Amino acid sequence: MNYTTNKRKSFNDPIYGFISIPNELCFDIIEHKYFQRLRRITQLGLTNIVYPGAYHTRFHHALGAMHLMQLALQTLKSKGVEISPDEEEAAILGILLHDIGHGPFSHALESTVVPLSHEQISQLFMHQLNKEFGGQLDLCMKIFNKQHDKNFLHQLIASQLDVDRLDYLRRDSFYTGVSEGVVPSLRLIQMMNVKDNELVVDAKGVYSVEKFLVARRLMYWQVYLHKTVLVAEFTLLNILKRAKFLAQQGEKLFATSAMAYVLEKELDQHSFESDPDLLEMFSRLDDIDVYACIKEWISHKDTILSELSKSVINRRLGKIEISNKPISRKKIEEIKKEVAKAYNISLAETDYFVYEHKVSNSAYQDHNRIMLLNKDGSVEDVAKASDQLNIKALSEKVTKYFVYYPKAFRLSSR
Repeated sequence: MNYTTNKRKSFNDPIYGFISIPNELCFDIIEHKYFQRLRRITQLGLTNIVYPGAYHTRFHHALGAMHLMQLALQTLKSKGVEISPDEEEAAILGILLHDIGHGPFSHALESTVVPLSHEQISQLFMHQLNKEFGGQLDLCMKIFNKQHDKNFLHQLIASQLDVDRLDYLRRDSFYTGVSEGVVPSLRLIQMMNVKDNELVVDAKGVYSVEKFLVARRLMYWQVYLHKTVLVAEFTLLNILKRAKFLAQQGEKLFATSAMAYVLEKELDQHSFESDPDLLEMFSRLDDIDVYACIKEWISHKDTILSELSKSVINRRLGKIEISNKPISRKKIEEIKKEVAKAYNISLAETDYFVYEHKVSNSAYQDHNRIMLLNKDGSVEDVAKASDQLNIKALSEKVTKYFVYYPKAFRLSSR
């Protein structure tokens, strides 16, 4: 019996209500196993340790961004901007696939097990999908890689005011309950325009842009760079780093087949290009693999792997102290000596438990400006046009230093 599949389905999204799949190719991409994997990768990693509702996934975000892209393209076309049906489809596919390269917990693998950025892996997935779909993603990839003459289409995918940010700020705000992150995404889309093939915002949208920039600043310090979230994510990085070290020393670790594959191999760009099985194995990795492994590693004989795993699974995280200036090296070295003695490990190995780092945030980037379109056709930087607050101040990078260590060893009392 032959069945006809309806490829113009709708999703009931908690942010925007019903959103629809615009064409059959988008449906087939969404149905693909590479894309379905995003259902099993949380958008905000371990942020749910602080904000229990933050369990939404990269799949949710990709669909939301796809919806906003459709609205943005409709807005631009209504203002006389020429966008062909092929360009429209390609731009929608570009935003749909912009996060497809994310690994478990979004960023956990990038600097440990797999030393490639999610952007690089996204490119690998897109090339593979393009092969499978007979070159139907050619134009999508040109737009994605800024190789198309209509630069505004790329800017809708990746810029300082793209539909990616318009969705994730509003979505992350909703699921964390942090109301400061609510952005006027629909209003901003209505204000979008194009001048000389560059994405601009109609001048009357200046206050919406201001609200967007302030919301982004607040979300970074209150959610993305929350000190407990930082602790959890750095601990997870160290767990994977230790597991990789042990696996390459010949230690047999409990691991799913996909996790074992990436733990035991030395990986780089060439590895993915020369080993056709590697991308396939990576596509099987998701949050479930990592959680399953960490739960087992709690009882591993290696003290470092075991203690770190316990701290994440049981939410028994260490202490973090934040400062506006670098932390005293002398104090850090004192704690390292105590940790080495307590855990019977070397001083070098204490880096898994005691480390310093810094985080930075700037809400507005001068090199990637948001331009306002005035009624006379001229354009100007929103930082100069704003009269309600000094956006220039938001472009200043704020850097904070922190040191992390087990709670049993107090740094502040030294």
